[in-house]
Amino acid sequence: MKIAVIIPCYNEEECVTDVFNEISSIKIPNCYIEPVFINDCSKDNTLALLKSFNAKVLDLSVNLGIGGAVQAGFKYALLYDFDVAIQLDGDGQHPADQLINLIAPIMANEADVVIGSRFLEKEGFQSTFARRLGINYFKFLNKFLVKKTITDNTSGFRAINNKALKEVCSYYPDEYPEPEAIILFALNNLRIKEIPVVMRERIGGQSSISSFKSIYYMVKVSLAIIFIYLRLKLNGKRSTL
Repeated sequence: MKIAVIIPCYNEEECVTDVFNEISSIKIPNCYIEPVFINDCSKDNTLALLKSFNAKVLDLSVNLGIGGAVQAGFKYALLYDFDVAIQLDGDGQHPADQLINLIAPIMANEADVVIGSRFLEKEGFQSTFARRLGINYFKFLNKFLVKKTITDNTSGFRAINNKALKEVCSYYPDEYPEPEAIILFALNNLRIKEIPVVMRERIGGQSSISSFKSIYYMVKVSLAIIFIYLRLKLNGKRSTL
């Protein structure tokens, strides 16, 4: 099984070396694991560090944001016939030693999409109180729309199989994609499963969502979720217009 680990990076010079070393240490029987770093026009020393690694580096010519950077990695994985693509943040929050647990439901043909949730067993870093309120809000919004209860909608630690990979390469949300992607997966009849994971606080750098942006984030993502829901419903659950 070929597994691409997609790592979007924007100004993560404090984190990427540890992330690369962790991924490189992982061995899964009968699996080929390739880390794919996407440099989203970082302004620090991130790109120089990435080029020093024995890893694939996609250096974007313009800043696409998290959704565009992740989709670039997905398109690479589809182009080179990977069986599974794993999204993993470049800030060190997602322990690579849990990759095998993340892909297990896909390997067992139990799921097309697997999301690592920090809230199923409530261990490790649980995020801030304000963010937990937002995560619960998206949990109820998505449950209302697609009848799926996902406890950690904003988790960027997720794995998808080749069937789901084709969908996200056709369309993927841009700025804050994770909650919106739940709608995309559900309305394209993809099997979604959550597994418990233990996350950490970011090693360094800054989150793309500051307290100043939190209200904007909530409003924008809510509208995007409703829009994609209506669009897919009107277009027969297709991910393209």
